[in-house]
Amino acid sequence: MTAEIITIGDEILIGQIVDTNSAWIAEQLNLNGIEIYQITSVHDSREHITEALKNAESRVDFVIITGGLGPTRDDITKAALCDFFNTKLVFHEPTFQHIKQMFTLRNFDFNKLNQGQAMLPEICEVLPNKMGTAPGMWFAKNGTVFISVPGVPSEMKYLVETEIMHRLRLYAKKEAIFHKTVLTQGLPESTLALKIEDWENMLPKNIKLAYLPDIMSVKLRLSAYGTDEAILRKNVDDEIGKLIQLIPDNIYGFDNDTLAKVIGRLLNDKCKTLSIAESCTGGYVSHQITSVQGCSGYFKGSVIAYSNSIKQSVLGVNTELLEKYGAVSEQAAKEMATGARNVFNTDFALATTGIAGPGGGSEEKPVGMVWIAVADESNVFTAKFQFGNGSREKNIIRSGQTAMQLLRRVILKELQ
Repeated sequence: MTAEIITIGDEILIGQIVDTNSAWIAEQLNLNGIEIYQITSVHDSREHITEALKNAESRVDFVIITGGLGPTRDDITKAALCDFFNTKLVFHEPTFQHIKQMFTLRNFDFNKLNQGQAMLPEICEVLPNKMGTAPGMWFAKNGTVFISVPGVPSEMKYLVETEIMHRLRLYAKKEAIFHKTVLTQGLPESTLALKIEDWENMLPKNIKLAYLPDIMSVKLRLSAYGTDEAILRKNVDDEIGKLIQLIPDNIYGFDNDTLAKVIGRLLNDKCKTLSIAESCTGGYVSHQITSVQGCSGYFKGSVIAYSNSIKQSVLGVNTELLEKYGAVSEQAAKEMATGARNVFNTDFALATTGIAGPGGGSEEKPVGMVWIAVADESNVFTAKFQFGNGSREKNIIRSGQTAMQLLRRVILKELQ
């Protein structure tokens, strides 16, 4: 079964708000075996809305419409629905009483605009909205189901979860979709694609692969289609097992994992502690680590040693070493990691030092050059990276993510 999501509102098209509703609805539908065919955004225009509904009717089984159900003049979804279904607005007493009760409880004045929200298309099935004043509406036409919900995210989610999904499950044929996302770090998308090309070409026909790159990583999403979710899950897991053999050093987690979460689990499982010394990343890595609930069990603290004087006085980096090799060097990174480990008395310490840009680089040490060090009880592992002369923000994020990936591998004893 297929579905289309139609979002209504000029505020989306001019970039005033970000359409998070479509992403959430799409996820819920996919989890229930309904494939998203298209997501469409339209103006606050009766003609534009009606045209989008006509187009959707010809290509999908379900259409979910969000937005345009408020009390003001620019909320015209109901009028467009009446045009499309050749019906009229009629007074719906239960909705009227619900709205009055809400306003009474909140001590708000009840006016004619609010009363107008109780006028609903005559042929729709009304879906009660306990979270707001605009109910959802369910229509059927020529074998296609149309569902209209408010654009307010909390109200939309309430209606989808309590009124809509169980109806769609009964309506839909028994089809299954299973998604699993493999999280990789350290390989650009094109390099990764070449390394796994043969594996990708041998995937079963019912499993699709999508590359989802961003600044932090490249995600590989496998989507399996069939009738039995348990079989699909096993098929995907088998393929991921083959993938792990190809790029074992680059896979750090699955689905909603982050490097910070994975590192936290490893440290907790091993009863180990961590400290951080940051220069070029300016606290980015520490922020990622402390964004994980329960991090106080393994994270002792960090130092943002941006100036050489702090590197020397707090972390104990050797002055002569800094003068000879500079702050952006393997030697400085090593001493920063060792110093952090000593200051905080931790099992592991991570250090970053580099040139984030856009200025400050040289021929010998260009913008984007970063040294990362990870110290444990017996060794200090170091690595140099060149992230290019891109934006400062990108260099900081890439440096931080790479640093956490190296830390993960040292904790797992993949690097010594």
